[in-house]
Amino acid sequence: MKKFFCLTIAIFTCVLVYAQEYKLTGVYPTHWWVGMKNTKLQIMLRGANIAENTITLSYPGVQLVKVQKVDNRNYVFLDLNITPGAKPGNLQIRLRNPNGTGTIPFTLKPRRKGKGTEYANGITAADFVYLIMPDRFSNGDPSNDRVPGMRDQSLNRDTIFERHGGDLKGIQNNLDYLQELGVTALWLNPVIENDMPNRTEHGYAFTDHYKVDRRIGGDKAYHDLVTDMHKRGMKMIQDAVYNHTGIEHFLFRDMPDSTWFHKWPRYTQTTYKDQPLFDPYASVTDKKLMSDGWFVPQMPDINQKNPLFANFLIQHAIWTVEEFGIDGWRIDTYAYNDLDFMNRCNKALLDEYPKLHLFGETWVHGVINQAYFTENKFNISFKSNLPAVTDFQTHLYGILPALKEPFGWTEGVNKLYTTLAQDFVYKDPMKHVNFLDNHDKTRFFSEIGEDFEKWKIGVGWLLTTRGIPQFYYGNEILMKGVSNPDGWVRLGFPGGWPSDPQNKFTAAGRTDRENDAFNYVKTVANFRKQSPAITSGKLMQYVPEDWVYTYFRYNDQQTVMVVMNTANEEKNIDLVRFAERTKSFTGARDIVTSDTFNLSGNWKIPPKRILILELIK
Repeated sequence: MKKFFCLTIAIFTCVLVYAQEYKLTGVYPTHWWVGMKNTKLQIMLRGANIAENTITLSYPGVQLVKVQKVDNRNYVFLDLNITPGAKPGNLQIRLRNPNGTGTIPFTLKPRRKGKGTEYANGITAADFVYLIMPDRFSNGDPSNDRVPGMRDQSLNRDTIFERHGGDLKGIQNNLDYLQELGVTALWLNPVIENDMPNRTEHGYAFTDHYKVDRRIGGDKAYHDLVTDMHKRGMKMIQDAVYNHTGIEHFLFRDMPDSTWFHKWPRYTQTTYKDQPLFDPYASVTDKKLMSDGWFVPQMPDINQKNPLFANFLIQHAIWTVEEFGIDGWRIDTYAYNDLDFMNRCNKALLDEYPKLHLFGETWVHGVINQAYFTENKFNISFKSNLPAVTDFQTHLYGILPALKEPFGWTEGVNKLYTTLAQDFVYKDPMKHVNFLDNHDKTRFFSEIGEDFEKWKIGVGWLLTTRGIPQFYYGNEILMKGVSNPDGWVRLGFPGGWPSDPQNKFTAAGRTDRENDAFNYVKTVANFRKQSPAITSGKLMQYVPEDWVYTYFRYNDQQTVMVVMNTANEEKNIDLVRFAERTKSFTGARDIVTSDTFNLSGNWKIPPKRILILELIK
């Protein structure tokens, strides 16, 4: 007698057909929604010899368009059309082979309330983004510090490369702190499972796209955090990685076929040189090495020209936004991806969620280089549809030389001025994300020689220049660290663990200077939130003179004047020079000290000082 059992989506759920055990190891995506703008869906089924089955389904409003089989008989791909008339429910995927039959339930859910209008709201220049590495911020749930069965069982805060135990609950516990600081959006380093044997603290080597890493709390903790943030009016940015996986990803260890990852006769690393992608004189070999070489030996390079893998990645991106209510999408190692694939992926996300903000990591050298990878005004054959980038140009060739180099015709603060003067190449530079440092860079306070006055100049610039400001966790309490190696810039936030001797989440746990730093960020960031000139206004900058850089943020409602003296001595400025922007005002108020200024004559600007002034009529 044949035995018929229903397969479920749970990992390693079994069906008995005669005396043979059949294992279903995964359904991807795990579920979907009715009412999506794109009615097409491709489901990947993974299980031992699953391709030996005949597969059918019957559900009102859902059509099985095609069944695709690949070289590896452990996979099968189902192309579905979920019509607008389909209702939420459980459809049954039926399997039949000579030994019997079985079914796999697949859930179609109703979409989130608002269908993209009350989530996926995007990140704008009105936001203040705070970047957190979850393992290194705060341990809110010690029960998940180690998860049995996962490869990396490290837990040692005395090392820089092993896990420390921070998690999503720890972040949620400190949302009040972040809101007091003026933060409106969080960007977390990747939250997706990284079941690698080591170096799992950073999260960039995925091993299962459809699981939030259980060591930071798993799916439930992520849902809880995002829900709490949305109730507070805060936004969540997810860190996306399309270019590579971890070497332990099941799609690499058990490939559907040999074309899913870029393979070389021997290990071949990318050159990290972006120029061949747009160089009119580039060799084909150099282009291939840049795009198809592996980032590091532990991260296999994805072949995004494989249509099945491309669909897998695009659908996962859409699934994540809908499942968790994500508002922004930061794309890792953008230049190393297949750029035609990225255009396709960006379009799919923006078609479904028009307000979602996408920005890519473009660690390249030169404004022209960077502009190639985002929406630009060039008349060239390849046109990127990426709305924005992490602006490495204002970082590497702007604020850092402004504070570290002596003043010169092209040196010092003139580099910041010159870099911003090239904004004409971008479609909308207000969408770019500016930063002083991040998880890969030397911490800003260390970069400028632990000079507190220069630190204030950098923070003041970040929060008043054009674009979206991004702040790295702990900078508000002057955390230090040099990125050689990178673990030194990823230390735990003091107070994030019960055993910490100081709790710098509280004013009582901070030193006087740390409180000065925290309060400076808090004051400027919270002013910024209420400043239409900064969050949506125009930028006018003046050519730097004698170490001093002056610029204005303005609209019809408000004008903010910013004066940066980058010298080690007092400087004079003549207010007549700025009459174009100041003539309709009589005075100015320092937004930090509340001191007032008369808009006439000469000003003496103290050494290493930034003035952020709201003009008064």
